[in-house]
Amino acid sequence: MNYVVVGCGRVGAELAYNLFKKGHKVSVIDVSAAAFNNLPVDFRGRTVEGEGLEREVLHRAGIEHADGLAAVTNSDSVNAVVAHVARTVYDVKNVVVRNYDPRQRPMLEAFGLQLVNSSSWGAQRLEELLYHVEMHTVFSAGNGEVEVYEFAVPSEWNGRKLGEFLPEKDCVPVALTRAGRALLPTRETIILTDDVLNLSATLEGIRAVCQKLPVTKEGTVCSL
Repeated sequence: MNYVVVGCGRVGAELAYNLFKKGHKVSVIDVSAAAFNNLPVDFRGRTVEGEGLEREVLHRAGIEHADGLAAVTNSDSVNAVVAHVARTVYDVKNVVVRNYDPRQRPMLEAFGLQLVNSSSWGAQRLEELLYHVEMHTVFSAGNGEVEVYEFAVPSEWNGRKLGEFLPEKDCVPVALTRAGRALLPTRETIILTDDVLNLSATLEGIRAVCQKLPVTKEGTVCSL
């Protein structure tokens, strides 16, 4: 696959190198030649010095043949314009942008772009880690607004319906593993001690579940 990465800061360099290591053809664009020093010495992709908004620079990076483009500069405006041009002018099917400033997120969303905000995601993840001790995240969607959590069913829940412990909204059961075999649970499923439960929830939803977890001598599975 052919990928173009616009911006060679720490995020862009890491992304470009990861793609390269997986065998893809990668072109990296940055306005500063010094930025390419962020790339590991064994990177063998193409580096293109220039402004990512310029047509000639995009052409040198091979955007006409790109299967995907990531705009990861530290300017949300540049990322938005580059991504929009990639989609509308060059028909790049898979375009992702980095949202540098959370306050600019509505502007990027107005373009209908797939975006990742490391600040929002990081803050969300740190908050969850402060709350949850044994309950942990196994999958995160978007910028962490919805995640899949995993934990072992406590003995106090043994033999009861799963729905007794779930809020009416913001939380749905995804999977239940018992003796190594997984099944799709419903709110009517009878749960047993040490079943491994996966729940898809917002932060508000999982907090509601946490409030129903028992307190032990060692503490709670998660604290709020």
